Parts: sequence; structure tokens; C-alpha cells
Amino acid sequence: MVTSEKSGKVILAGAGPGDPELITLKTVRYLQQADIVLTDRLVSEVILKAYIKPDAKVIRVGKQCRRGISTPQEEINSLLVEYALRGNLVVRLKGGDVSVFSNILDELQILQENNIPFEIVPGVTAALGAAAYAGIPLTARNHATAVRFLTLCNVSMIAETAWNELAQTNDTLVFYMSSETLEAVVEKLTHYSIDASKLLAVIEQATTPLQQVYKTNLYEYDRNLKGRKFLSPSLVIIGKVVALQEKFAWFEGQSSGEHYFKPLTAIANLISDENKEKRA
Repeated sequence: MVTSEKSGKVILAGAGPGDPELITLKTVRYLQQADIVLTDRLVSEVILKAYIKPDAKVIRVGKQCRRGISTPQEEINSLLVEYALRGNLVVRLKGGDVSVFSNILDELQILQENNIPFEIVPGVTAALGAAAYAGIPLTARNHATAVRFLTLCNVSMIAETAWNELAQTNDTLVFYMSSETLEAVVEKLTHYSIDASKLLAVIEQATTPLQQVYKTNLYEYDRNLKGRKFLSPSLVIIGKVVALQEKFAWFEGQSSGEHYFKPLTAIANLISDENKEKRA
């Protein structure tokens, strides 16, 4: 591993949920200074073109849940250490916020183990961006007492007693990365008799020009949404606040069926070769 007397640094920064104007000024400033940018898939191409200096290396290290190709976390860790120890300012750019359902802990640990200085810059997380652009106030008075951020890769992640509690709570429930397990979420909540006034919304490609919102009563899910494949990323909101969306919806995206963020499928080999070249 190459080392340098010059001290490098890693900036772990959030790019926001999709709309490139939701990025923070601090993250923009670091992107304009960065020597190396390691970017996730869920980062707008507008951000990469507008804010990164021309001579910086942009390395795509995207992940794609349950399908397609993903960059192994071990490779991302190795890239962070390698380039920082060469004395570079490295920006690890993540979609949304850096600390919400991301692998930031792995990256923090490897940086600390190698005595590499770092800074964490927050971003607008998907739950806040999606709710705002859908017109759903997450903790509206008299509709919710709190909001919970959850994820469900498989049903066994949540115990039966917890499902019962989730069905009875007045908190708004927000499920990240759970559109593919949505049927199981609905089955569990209706099994434990969730109040029929609590609606479900799926916000697809939130805050982008292609955003779409799908709503249903949980007890009518089978008729309205069962079997539908949602484009990535999609976020699920459940609670009484969803009923407010019809009144306060202000943003309308195009229903084109296209992907705002390119899936990691056909371009997999290209990305792999590109990363190898940029490490040379």
C-alpha cells in the first residue's frame, strides 16, 4: 500500500435523496476541493457533473439491493484507505444521509484503524425528502406522535411482538429499501389489526422528475398494489398522515416508467474496468 508524508482525509458526505438542489453547501464545497470522489449509485449525475473539479477522479462504487451487481464493501474500504494514504482529499459520496441505513460504520472503523482523519457531513435523508415532495407531514399534529425509520430485508428481522406494537402505534412508519418485501409488511400489520385509517404510500424515485406516489388502504392492498414492481429507489410511508397527501401534494413527476438512477446491470463490467484503471 502506498503511503505519503502528506496527510490525506476522507469526507463522508450525503448527496440528498435525488433532487440535486437538495445537496448541502458544505458537501458542494468539499466536492469542489476533492481529489477523489467515491460515489454511490443513488447520486444525481447533475451533482457529479456540476460540482466536481475536472481533474478529480470519480469512482463509482454503487450497490443494488438483492439484484444486479454491487461493489463489495471490502473494496470500498480498500479504496478509501489507499487514496487517503496517498495524501488525497477523498469524498465518499452517499445518497440521502450518510448515517441512515448505510454502511458508514464499516467505513469509519477502517479509517480509524488506519489513523486516517475524517469528517461526517449530513444530508437530506430519503424519508424527509420523499415525505416533503409527496406532501406528507410526517409528524402532523393530531395525526402522529412520532416517526420511526425502519427497513425490512426479510420478515424475520422483526419479532412478532414488535409487529403487534407497530400495528398499534400512532407513530408514522417509514420503511427504507422494503418495496420488494411490502406484501409481507402489509400482511403482518393487517394480521395485528392496524387501524384502517392508517394508509400506505409508496413514493417511487422521490424528489426526482420521475417521482410517483401510490396510495392505498392496507386492507385493500391486494386489490390496488399487490404484485406491482416499483422502480428503485422506493420508500414506504404508513400512518394517518398519508391521508393528508391528497390535500397537500404540490409536486408532480412524470409517469414515464424510466429509471432516474441507472440500474447496475448492463454497465457492470464497464464500471469494474473503470475502477481498476482509476486505481492504477
